[in-house]
Amino acid sequence: MKIILAETAGFCMGVRRAVDTTMALVEDGEANIYTFGPLIHNPQVLEILEGQGVKILTDIPPRIEGTVIIRAHGVPPSRKRELAEAGAVVIDATCPRVLKVQAIIKKFLEQNCFTVIIGDKNHAEVNGLLGYAGKQGAVVTDEKDIENLKLPEPYVIVSQTTQDNNVFDRLSAAVMAHFPGGRVFNTICDSTHKRQDEVRKLCHEVDAMVVVGGRNSANTARLGDVANSMSCPVYVIETEDELEPEKFINYKTIGVTAGASTPTWMIERVINAIRQNDTTSP
Repeated sequence: MKIILAETAGFCMGVRRAVDTTMALVEDGEANIYTFGPLIHNPQVLEILEGQGVKILTDIPPRIEGTVIIRAHGVPPSRKRELAEAGAVVIDATCPRVLKVQAIIKKFLEQNCFTVIIGDKNHAEVNGLLGYAGKQGAVVTDEKDIENLKLPEPYVIVSQTTQDNNVFDRLSAAVMAHFPGGRVFNTICDSTHKRQDEVRKLCHEVDAMVVVGGRNSANTARLGDVANSMSCPVYVIETEDELEPEKFINYKTIGVTAGASTPTWMIERVINAIRQNDTTSP
């Protein structure tokens, strides 16, 4: 059996930056290190951080002694203020690509522009972006949301950075058709573009795809959706324990990719497990 690993599988720049920022504090011996919400969407990495003493804050207590790291997905600006007011040393590890979207929303809000965010409702990044739009923002996940949309002018359209490019093009065009005169900013990050394009390319070269990543990772799920849209058998798993060897018996070539929060060592575990279960070798 041949295994082809996608070039950009695994940690993206923003995730690596957030993890490196956190581990640097651990190595420096900082006491009371927190992340506000899960740092990234990967349970195995979060388990390692927990073992290093890094705790997750889900709510903001009246008083915080220590350092709070803003997760890679970002948070609403009001939450950052509340953390600082509670006494925390706040370190912003928001992905630079997400910071760029936040800046766009903030700029146009100052010009009294409404913002349409094409993305997943209740996703951490989207919630953070909505915080920058204030009452001048709405989320569009599908065509039904457009039917219920009441959109003033002027307005801008941005994207969750891990959105599927084809979905963004379709939904942004539909919004513009209903409400002419808006401005569209495709804010899907380059890493997401590359991963999705690699999956489309690999689907022409392999018999099946394996996508590795956390169950709560939106970008991991989208890689699986892309493979499905190409009519390629796809298996989205979090760890090697979820592999079912009997399903791979008739495949000669397997493509492997991974979400942006998936560490290299997890990808290697999955590839090794596929090889160990290879029944096609003599």
